[in-house]
Amino acid sequence: MERKRCKWVNLDNPLYVEYHDKEWGRPLHDDKRLFELLILEGFQAGLSWETILNKRENFRRAFRGFDPKVMAEFGPDDVERLMADQGIVRNRLKIVDSIVNAKAFLKLQREEGSFDRYIWSFTDGKSLREPYALRTTSELSDRVSKDLKRRGFKFVGSTIIYSYLQAIGIINAHGEECDDYKE
Repeated sequence: MERKRCKWVNLDNPLYVEYHDKEWGRPLHDDKRLFELLILEGFQAGLSWETILNKRENFRRAFRGFDPKVMAEFGPDDVERLMADQGIVRNRLKIVDSIVNAKAFLKLQREEGSFDRYIWSFTDGKSLREPYALRTTSELSDRVSKDLKRRGFKFVGSTIIYSYLQAIGIINAHGEECDDYKE
């Protein structure tokens, strides 16, 4: 029997299918992977997630595995290196702000013990059920966005954060048509 997936999945793209089947909407608690997705969601602004997903391995290489300690030390030469890298999205503001976010991420980890503890505290460690077609922001994404901005993060508007919360499983947004849908 054919597996049923959310309507938005491009079944012609094996990377997208695998992302949906193994990552999207599943509770994520690893700080490094949480950081990677936060940075990638920022790069996705104005583009499709499929574009970013198709470039993810290039991003991982270019951003040194999304190690926030390494990225926090990036300087002007790294910005120019990234701007010349045709395998990623070459947007200077997004590149510079990803470095800002690495520094803010490390500071938040020191203050809260882990980013995982921080981000999941908004829902007391629980996933919330909400269909993906319902909206692009919520009261929750507004609160998280506002707090991240207060802490110095960039490219963390409510729409980006709403998508991020879906990606990391805080908002379980699989559609009713999907085998992964759970009440």
